[in-house]
Amino acid sequence: MALEIIGAGFGRTGTDSLREALTILGFGPCHHMHEIRDNPEKAQPWHDYFCGGAPLDLDLLFAGYRSQVDWPGAHLWRESAKQYPNAKVILSVRDPEGWYASYCKTIKIFRETEMPPDAPHMRQIQEFVDVFLGDRLDTKERAIADFDAHLAEVKSAIPADRLLIHDLGSGWEPLCAFLGVPVPSQDYPHTNATTAFQKHNIDLQS
Repeated sequence: MALEIIGAGFGRTGTDSLREALTILGFGPCHHMHEIRDNPEKAQPWHDYFCGGAPLDLDLLFAGYRSQVDWPGAHLWRESAKQYPNAKVILSVRDPEGWYASYCKTIKIFRETEMPPDAPHMRQIQEFVDVFLGDRLDTKERAIADFDAHLAEVKSAIPADRLLIHDLGSGWEPLCAFLGVPVPSQDYPHTNATTAFQKHNIDLQS
């Protein structure tokens, strides 16, 4: 199954809500970091690639998925766009200051948390996240500069008719118009708030 939708946006740009929205619209299953977090067996191939020197095999990493959003898949947006030329690309965005504040309260804390011995796949996730993020987001200035540079890079590389800039809070209309599907009667999903992320991290340590 080839990817039909490639999510190029950083984590904490509404990617979990976008994942749920794409599923509602019929583009599921949708790959997201939560898929790796909640299914330990899915961590190994990503760890093998980022940390073990395994060749990049996008068909393996995204096996069974029609769409992808969030890290780690978003880190491979360029490779995915090349391998799946018919896939549309969605760049989820938000105010850089708000994005960085959300990152600090969630993913940054996760990266700094010592995982318990009975969660080896979570340690694997930390290890490969540290590989592709490195020290790029260590300071607010560097993080926001990297965030802005990423947006510019995606916009420059992907043709406008293949790319949707999906602003946090923009709802169904632009997304459905881009994908050529009807607007659902239900509200656009709102998931993975900062408090929910933090609660899951606390549960891992308990």
